[in-house]
Amino acid sequence: MTDDAALRDLTTRFDQVEARLAALESPQPPTSAADQDEIFWALEGLKQRTADSSGAVLMTGAVTVPKGHHAHWQMQGSVQEMFATDFASRAESLSALAHPVRLQLIQRLLTDASTVEEIRDAGDFGTTGQVYHHLRQLVAAGWVTTLGSGRYEVPPAKIVPLLVILLGVDR
Repeated sequence: MTDDAALRDLTTRFDQVEARLAALESPQPPTSAADQDEIFWALEGLKQRTADSSGAVLMTGAVTVPKGHHAHWQMQGSVQEMFATDFASRAESLSALAHPVRLQLIQRLLTDASTVEEIRDAGDFGTTGQVYHHLRQLVAAGWVTTLGSGRYEVPPAKIVPLLVILLGVDR
């Protein structure tokens, strides 16, 4: 085999390897209905349960937060009922989350803090008064509860909804 032929053969083989690698790295759509059902198992179950309606939205999760608390949550809402409500009535609850310090406070309460002192010791959250101000907003909206003795937590029923909201927004 001449050098030119060997080079062409090597180039062809290299192109084939690159094509195989590209195929492995690109996401592939499901190839069969069974694959589709496996990927969208929650969606398929929801569609079966709501086949005679205008649809529904499902939020579900099984979470163990870094502090060790477990949250298992499932909530389903009828699309028809949701559109019949005033979306703006949810603004106060969403507004309570719409502040970087409050999101950081919630993250700390889920990971390693329970008191204002523990929160302040591990971050730049401002004065004690500012921390209490933000906590009051979160408590009023139901994202945080007081446990007494100056301790706070994110209620288990709010953990999955919070994570779903964070998952749903662009990074």
